[in-house]
This record gives sequence, C-alpha cells and structure tokens, in this order.
Amino acid sequence: MNALTQKLIRAAKDAAEPIQPNFFGRVSRFDGHIIECDGFPATIGTLCWIETRDSARIVAEVIGFQNKNNLLCVHETGARISVGAKVSVYDDGYMVSVGEGLLGRVIDSLGQSLDGKAMPKLTDNWPIDGVKINPLARKPVDTRLDVGVRVINSLLTVGQGQRLGIIAGSGVGKSILLSMMTRFTEADVVVVGLIGERGREVGEFVKAVFSANTRKRTVVVAEPADRSPLLRIRAANRATAIAEYFRDKGKNVLLIMDSLTRVAHARREIGLALGEQPTSKGYPPSVVSLIPALIERSGTGLNGKGSITSFYTVLADGDDTNDPVVDTARAILDGHILLSRQQTQMGIYPAVDVPASVSRVMNEIVTPQQKENALMFRRLVSLYLENRDLILMGGYSPGQDPDLDLAVQLWPQLMGHVQQSLNEKSSLDESVAGLQGLFSGAV
Repeated sequence: MNALTQKLIRAAKDAAEPIQPNFFGRVSRFDGHIIECDGFPATIGTLCWIETRDSARIVAEVIGFQNKNNLLCVHETGARISVGAKVSVYDDGYMVSVGEGLLGRVIDSLGQSLDGKAMPKLTDNWPIDGVKINPLARKPVDTRLDVGVRVINSLLTVGQGQRLGIIAGSGVGKSILLSMMTRFTEADVVVVGLIGERGREVGEFVKAVFSANTRKRTVVVAEPADRSPLLRIRAANRATAIAEYFRDKGKNVLLIMDSLTRVAHARREIGLALGEQPTSKGYPPSVVSLIPALIERSGTGLNGKGSITSFYTVLADGDDTNDPVVDTARAILDGHILLSRQQTQMGIYPAVDVPASVSRVMNEIVTPQQKENALMFRRLVSLYLENRDLILMGGYSPGQDPDLDLAVQLWPQLMGHVQQSLNEKSSLDESVAGLQGLFSGAV
C-alpha cells in the first residue's frame, strides 16, 4: 500500500465520528423491517446489535435519520423486537478486513465464513466504500487480458482495467460464461461477487470454479436472494473493496459481479422504504447514483499498481435491453456483451450476440489485422441473420451478393468459432489465430 493510499485512508478514518461502546438507544417503532430508535452518534452504515424478546441479538444497520432519531434496517426477517429494546453500536461499518488469507475462501457481506472453515487472521483493512483515485493519475488501458473464452478474446478483446457488462435475460447462460472466465483467465486474482443469486446456484458456482488450480487465487463474496437488501449492497461493496486491496498490491484482478441488477433492486427496496419517489420502472434516484459509484471503483490503478478488470452481469427483464438499469450501466461501462436467446435456442453456447456487442477499447489494443477480421466476422454474421428466413425458404439465389454468399459458405465455421464447451480453454493467441484462419482461404 503506497503512502498516498495510506494517507487517504487515515484521513477518512480520522474524519469519521469515533464509535463509543456506550452509544445506545431504545426502539420506539418497528414495522418488521425499519427500526426507529433514540438518536445517538452514528453514521450511515453503522452496525448495531438489537436485543430481542428471546434474549438473542440480531444485526441492524443505520440507513438514515428522522426527527433526531436513528433509522435502522434489520438484516433478518421475523425478528422478535419490541418497543424499548436496546440498540447498541458494535462496528462503524467503515473498514473491512482484507489480506492474502481470503484467497480460496467463500465469505458473506459481513466477512463471515460460508465454507465451514475458520476465518484466518487478516491484519490489513480497507474502506468498504473504497479510496478515490484521481482519474488523470490512472494508467491507460493498453494491455490485453486473456479470459480464456474464444469469442471474447478474438472478437471483443478485453484490456486490463476495462469494465464490461454482460447483458441478458434469464436462462441464457450467464453463469456458465462467468464460470469459464473465472477458471480460464490469466488474471492474478479473481474476486467473485454473487449478489442475489439462488442459494442452489451459489453452491454450484463455487463447486465449479474451485479447482486445485483456481482456488489459490479466487475469493467469493456471496449473499443469496433471500437475504436483506442491505446485505446484498454490502456484499457488492465488500467484493469491490477486496479487489481494490489486491490492485493496490500490484495484482491484476478480475472482478465478476453477478448481478448488478440485483444490487440495484436492493437499493430500490431501501430507497422506497426511506420515502424516495420512484421514477422510471419504480427505481428511485439513488439507484442511478449507486451504479456509477460502484463501477467507477474498478479500472486501472496508479503507476506501479495493478488493475481491476470487471464484468457486471445485467439482467434484461423480459429480454428488454432498454431497462433503466441496462441503460445506466451501458452508458458508464467500457463495453457490453449481449447474450442472445435466439442463439441459445439454436444450441450455440456461449450465446454471445457478436453484432450487438462491443468492446470500446479493443481497437486500441489489437493489431490492424485482427480488427479487420473482427469487422468482417460481424458483417457476415449480421448478413446471414438478416437473410436467414429468406435463405431457408429457398428465396435467395447465390451470386446476387458476394458477401452474403461468403456468409452462407462460412456460417458453420463462424458459429463453430463462437461455440466453446464448458471445460475447453482457448488462449488469447489461439483465439486470434482461429479468427485469422476463418478468412485466410475464403476470400
């Protein structure tokens, strides 16, 4: 950790109100989710213990203030909380424990073990909301990153420090694509945030990606769909904080967030509970500010430091790619990969819709030959799909359009280049050579 980063962290900690163990209040109102209690010095995000009727303690988080009282949201449902219950501070929620001991582990948003093993002693700390970096001091994105997936390596080449979205509806293979990148990438560290996923999928994903070779470089932060919206937001921030820590250590990090949409849904629940006015599709303004604040924390670091290459999955409800979350994410990201339900129905996995996908830094990090081949690939796929019905009905006669003739001739090879089995790795050089081979003898 460099001197500038240490100075920023110290300044932020010194500016925060110190938490005293005798800061407490009493519950005056509880509606099953939101607690109102006596006001005591605390900041947004402060974690508190709430005493329940059965002599247990549950965790709640400060989310706002009203009429000199504190507003908290409980992390559990069905809590037996009564008026007068004691609310006491136990953590300001500002710093999270980080370190090399997290590699190979599965934790939740509060840093507790989910894999049944004891947590190692972590001696370093990092702000859960990150450390601001001067955008002019960031390194440029000028080095390719091998993610092990042929269609991405060759046609949507990713740079170290790039931020991309994977946009798709449900059931088109997002989790499969993410697991392939997690296992096959050449990044030094992989941080996976599983936010709002089904509990079954969390276990299956961890089992698929934790092999002998990948375990030692992978961290998983998981909060399933049945957990509190606050925990889901905290899990996204914690995963990003862990990635920032390793970036500051000089590592090239791959951050995978599945999914950004469920983080936005969690923020919508909190915003509506606090009385924010819903706008487009029920999203309050705080959701629009949350997405860029989270995404901008990734990217390249300062000179001499590493980078965070990030992939955020974005759910297109009902395959609607004009959803507010999709639009906001697409505007702030450095590219997007659209998964096609049509290709899924054709049995083409990963179902990447190449013409509709884009990597905004690809042209700066690839050779002119690869750029030309990628443009040709896009043009031929678009031509074939536009005329597919006409071709299948026998309404097209060869010789009328040379490019369409070439698209029909090469269609099996084009789709063969996109297709890749779950356990097959395709390196960056192999992917580019395969793309070159498609056109070497066809033109």
